[in-house]
Amino acid sequence: MSMMKEFREFAVKGSVIDLAVGVIIGGAFGKIVDSLVKDVIMPVVGKFLGGLDFSNYYIPLNNQGTHLPLAEAQKAGAVLAYGSFITIVLNFAILAFIIFQMVRLINKARRTEPAPEPAPAVTPEDILLLREIRDSLKK
Repeated sequence: MSMMKEFREFAVKGSVIDLAVGVIIGGAFGKIVDSLVKDVIMPVVGKFLGGLDFSNYYIPLNNQGTHLPLAEAQKAGAVLAYGSFITIVLNFAILAFIIFQMVRLINKARRTEPAPEPAPAVTPEDILLLREIRDSLKK
């Protein structure tokens, strides 16, 4: 079998196409959540914590002072940019929670309700009669 034919069979399999669609949708969804965190949530958190842009929170490691914006402080030397890290962690937590909810809903939709147990079969009348005879003979 030629390599192109094998590759075509591999690429057209349903699981590979599903994976590709999932990666594309996941990337786009990641951008939406990133924007939500960066543009909506973190400004509110920054306002609550002192009115600064939260992504500019850092600890200077090279005596450059905390009055500089993060980009300028990084040019002046090493900094510990914990604000950016917290933003990314929050972004991940929101994305993970949303994906968990989606998987939960999909699993709930996939579950089929168990089929009701069939009603017990009606015992034929001749069997009932034979049981009565047996019981009366035991007496």
